[in-house]
Amino acid sequence: MVSPTKRSRGAQSGPLSLEVLQHLLAAAAEEMGACLQRSAFSTNIKERRDFSCAVFDSAGRMLAQAAHIPVHLGSMPMCTKAVLAQLELGRGDCAILNDPFQGGTHLPDITLVAPVCVGKSRRPSFYVANRAHHADVGGPVPGSMAPAADVHGEGLRIPPMLLVQQGRIRQDVLSLLEANMRVPAERRGDLMAQIAACHHGQARMSALALELGAVRLESRASDLLDWTASLVEQFVRRLPARRFEFEDTLESPAREGTARQGTKPGTIRLHCSLRASGGRLLVDWSKSDDQVGGGIATVRAVTQAAVFYVARLFLETSVPTNDGLWQAIEVRTRPGSLVDARYPAAVAGGNVETSQRLVDCLLGALAKALPGQVPAASSGTMCNLSFGGTRMDGRPFAYYETIAGGAGASRRADGASALQTHMTNTRNTPIEALETNYPVRVLRYSIRRHSGGAGQRRGGDGIEKALLFLEPARVTWIADRCRAGPWGLAGGSSGAPSRARRRSGVAAHGPALDLGSAASLQVEPGSVIEVLTPGGGGYGIPRSRRSRR
Repeated sequence: MVSPTKRSRGAQSGPLSLEVLQHLLAAAAEEMGACLQRSAFSTNIKERRDFSCAVFDSAGRMLAQAAHIPVHLGSMPMCTKAVLAQLELGRGDCAILNDPFQGGTHLPDITLVAPVCVGKSRRPSFYVANRAHHADVGGPVPGSMAPAADVHGEGLRIPPMLLVQQGRIRQDVLSLLEANMRVPAERRGDLMAQIAACHHGQARMSALALELGAVRLESRASDLLDWTASLVEQFVRRLPARRFEFEDTLESPAREGTARQGTKPGTIRLHCSLRASGGRLLVDWSKSDDQVGGGIATVRAVTQAAVFYVARLFLETSVPTNDGLWQAIEVRTRPGSLVDARYPAAVAGGNVETSQRLVDCLLGALAKALPGQVPAASSGTMCNLSFGGTRMDGRPFAYYETIAGGAGASRRADGASALQTHMTNTRNTPIEALETNYPVRVLRYSIRRHSGGAGQRRGGDGIEKALLFLEPARVTWIADRCRAGPWGLAGGSSGAPSRARRRSGVAAHGPALDLGSAASLQVEPGSVIEVLTPGGGGYGIPRSRRSRR
């Protein structure tokens, strides 16, 4: 375990060392998550666990997080600070927002922020927040994830506002939300679960502050951020003092020719540059292409989340996970670019697809800086499938899931198969839960054998999944790596690309329609949606190729 630095070692003599404190704060966030999962209504939250929880100080700096979704957690500090800049939260208040241009990620991710006022104090000493992906937040298609021309075509956009005021739920706000979302009873249930999670976090933090002293706890929390900063600085100083660059591309669902001149039609370029100097790391994305339509642009909050996640990968597991990381790392973007989209850009896919490619770019650059310490590319896509409609008995339904793929191989081991990688950390939906709650049947759900890239170490395999629809539904598919699979390293081969298709006709044996990287279509009873997710890249030259040399 990494010990606190000398400047914070005085805490060891008291009852509250920094090592103990980081676990106490993280435990509060974990308990919030357990409350949210147990209370939620939707399959996406209670089964897939598509939510995240964190604890913040009075300035909105993240002090601790639960082991939830990286793309949520790395972006949540910007969201919390946006709330604090516009609202003065007091005892009994709870704010809500999902605006991507104010620290959100995409519209289905709804965030709640609540203050922690200790004892009789009216001044918040801390804040707790949670973010959950709702299966639908309105818009033209169920699931609110279809490619769109701008953010207004993706669903209901919520600026920072009070959902709970002085302990009372604002029914006018709740009614407005429900009126614009499919399956309103489920949305209400999930929002109530998020409020309950905030209450649990408030109680946990209040008890901790009363036991240890609010002023002392705030002071030690600040020391915790400094400790993390010093540990990140130590890692940065181990990097070579040179510039390392890497490029990767996204498959554009927008019109051909929207990328900069020099890129292939239908692809968009991401460019990452890393430079370490004086214990600080500059991560520069400014050479990435301009934002485009189709929903794959992403906001700066998501870009920062990707940097936060990758930096955390290279730190020891005992290092606290908090905003202290940003004292040693600077992220540079170009407003209006693919990685720092401006209103009114559509961003639904940017949160799930572009975030994954940001990680690939960062790891590609670090593979040059730290040879042998970085794995090949993992699936690089979340393979987003959503569907919804109205049952024959008049009940609405909406469902969303991400489908796992293969992990990239490393110098030491083969890649894991059928695994959620990098910016997603959700679970799969059990077949029983899916068939019980929705008008579908799972025909096939298995590992996609031999889809991992060849190499001295093989990439992990992806997944094959086939759903038979029993009632009419609108289906939306968003993915990437459909043309070229995840790249290998050190001579390893790429993994197999992703693929999705619809089959219809008698027993769904009719002609197959390839869905490409993005599609939204109506399906009738008897239609089958088949999904093949990518395998991870291989590492090292395969033995068969080495023997032929």
